[in-house]
Amino acid sequence: MSAHLDLVRSIYADWEQGDYSSAEWADSDIELVIPDGPTLGRWRGLAGMAEAFRAVVSAFDRLTVEVEGYRELDDERVLVLFRRFGRGKASGLDFGQVRSRGAALFHVRDGKVTSLVAYWDRDRAFADLDLEG
Repeated sequence: MSAHLDLVRSIYADWEQGDYSSAEWADSDIELVIPDGPTLGRWRGLAGMAEAFRAVVSAFDRLTVEVEGYRELDDERVLVLFRRFGRGKASGLDFGQVRSRGAALFHVRDGKVTSLVAYWDRDRAFADLDLEG
């Protein structure tokens, strides 16, 4: 198992518990992109990433994820496939019932995540990356 995969697994160990507080894994100039879903945008730096995470997490009652798989795409990229659990505060939509499946693409360099693309829709991630589901 590569060091990149170990790093991404350690991030999800916290996220699966609903803990999004650590950013030790992130490069200080990280770029976060959310290309689809309810919170679209592009943020740069630790403060930008924290702002985006707060916006996403605050829209839900206890948002958590469960990893379904990891794929090392090359020497710098790890794709994570996951399910979301939580209930939308405004909509009341329960993601555990609708099987909300997403993906996250981590770019890792020198032991830090330099870019994170968080997909709400896993099929969009597969299409963007030209991968088979």
